[in-house]
Amino acid sequence: MTGEDDLPGRPERPDYPRPPQDPALARRLREVEAEIFARRPEHAVEPTLDRISALAELLGDPQRAYPVIHVTGTNGKTSTARMIETLLRARGLRTGLFTSPHLSNVRERIVVDGEPLSAEAFLASYDDVAPYVALVDEREPLRLSFFEVLTAMAFAAFADAPVDVAVVEVGLGGTWDATNIADGAVAVVTPVSIDHTRYLGFTIEEIAAEKAGIIKPGAVAILGQQPLAAAEVLLRRAAEVEATVAREGLEFGVVARELAVGGQVITVRGLAGEYPDLLLPLFGDYQAQNAACALAAVEAFASGGPGGEPLGEDLVREAFATMTSPGRLEVVRRSPVVIADSAHNPAGMAASVAAVIEAFSFRTLIAVLAISEDKDVTPASWPRSRWACSGQTGSGWRTGSMTRSTSRWAWPTRRPPTAWVAPACW
Repeated sequence: MTGEDDLPGRPERPDYPRPPQDPALARRLREVEAEIFARRPEHAVEPTLDRISALAELLGDPQRAYPVIHVTGTNGKTSTARMIETLLRARGLRTGLFTSPHLSNVRERIVVDGEPLSAEAFLASYDDVAPYVALVDEREPLRLSFFEVLTAMAFAAFADAPVDVAVVEVGLGGTWDATNIADGAVAVVTPVSIDHTRYLGFTIEEIAAEKAGIIKPGAVAILGQQPLAAAEVLLRRAAEVEATVAREGLEFGVVARELAVGGQVITVRGLAGEYPDLLLPLFGDYQAQNAACALAAVEAFASGGPGGEPLGEDLVREAFATMTSPGRLEVVRRSPVVIADSAHNPAGMAASVAAVIEAFSFRTLIAVLAISEDKDVTPASWPRSRWACSGQTGSGWRTGSMTRSTSRWAWPTRRPPTAWVAPACW
């Protein structure tokens, strides 16, 4: 049978975990995945670190066995984390990378030295933590969640590898996120906007305060370009814990940017020097900004803060040229062109629409949209996306379809939120 990765015109995905060939191993992997997925879902947040702290303590606090670069924000977290890891690996460091959510396979979330955990390593990691998970489940009033178990597995796998540095993406928020039992030497906050209001609050200030929790005493805080309200909250937190701050647009940032075949060429001013004419094979000005944040984070990690020696220009150039961001304006097929994107809030959708308009010149564009049930899809929340879709920019939008993803939290198509979407975007 032909798999989807073998379809003609589909680009190679070397970072995609392949299924095990051994039937017994595949069966055991399915059983373990089912056990993990049966737990409370990752978005069902209970604001406490007691459970994950208890589990980590039983495991010997593996998150303290290596330095951590911690990444939060509303949009751009995963892309920025992947970029940081790529740069660190280019410097010859053995890396761990923990991101969420996964696109196709849960093993994508835990990466060691650029490779997702093999089926064998994933099972070994689960078997290592499972007895201690059972102990914590018995002692705590609420069982460990899906995300808490995976976080513990990642921290343990990185300690076992061992890694020289781990890049850890927050799952949701920051202060009460399971990953926050780690103390990041560098804390990266990508742009903050409205999302997950049920758990993080309904204002930019409330959401920024949750995310600011990853900025720890003595750390270096790398702040992506922020709304003023978010910047004030983040800077206040940095001052309280005496963290060093570097801000996009002031201490570092994108100096120049132009379109190129397959992406863009950018010049970045880092904390320690300027890096000209870097090929970044990703679309959108937001990816250039993510790359600037990633570069500043690695400079800060290498030198302990702003200043110090710049990274080697050739090293940076080679690392940027290999950067990928699956599911973020990813060209998954070339004939015809099919683009997959995972924008999940108004700010993200606006950025994606702008990037499509900038980078592609389609005569006809068919949009297929699926929305999670917890998302805000009221017309007032998406003004820039609606304006861009409406044809004011000559984008070539023609038709569209509302569908439902396979996620259990997908918006049911029997009551699609298309009263405003269909006229505006198609």
